[in-house]
Amino acid sequence: MSFKKSEEILAEVHRNCQLALQSITDILPESEDECVREELMREHEEYEKMCSRAAIIAKDKNIELKNPGPIKKAMMWSSIKMNTMTDNSRAHIAEMMTQGTVMGITALKSSLSDMSDEEEDEDIRRLAEDVLALEERFEEIWKELIK
Repeated sequence: MSFKKSEEILAEVHRNCQLALQSITDILPESEDECVREELMREHEEYEKMCSRAAIIAKDKNIELKNPGPIKKAMMWSSIKMNTMTDNSRAHIAEMMTQGTVMGITALKSSLSDMSDEEEDEDIRRLAEDVLALEERFEEIWKELIK
C-alpha cells in the first residue's frame, strides 16, 4: 500500500472540511434568512464532526494535518463579504454555498479516483466517501434553496 496516497487524501478531506467551516463562519453573519442560517449551522456541525474524525485518524496514523493559511482565509473572507454586500438573499447565498460544495465534491472525487485498491487505507477511504456523501446531500439542499 502506498501510504503517501492515503495521506494525501486525508489531507484533502481535512482541507475540504476546514475551508467549508471557514466559509460557513464567514457567510453566517451576512445571512438574515432564518432557513439559511439554520442550514448553515447544521452543516457547520456536520463538518466539525468530519474534521474530528480526520484528526483522530491522523493522530492514529501519525500524520500531520495542516490548516489553510491566513492568506487563503483572508481571500475567502473578502470574497464572501464582496459577494454578499449587494445581495445577501437566500438564493444568492445558496448559490455561493452550492459553488463551494461542488468544488469540494470535485476535489474529493478526483482524489478518490486516483486511489487504487492496493494504495487504500480503509479508514481514510471511508472518511473521504462519508464527506463526499455529506457534500452531495448539502449540494441538493442548496440547489433547492436557490429556487
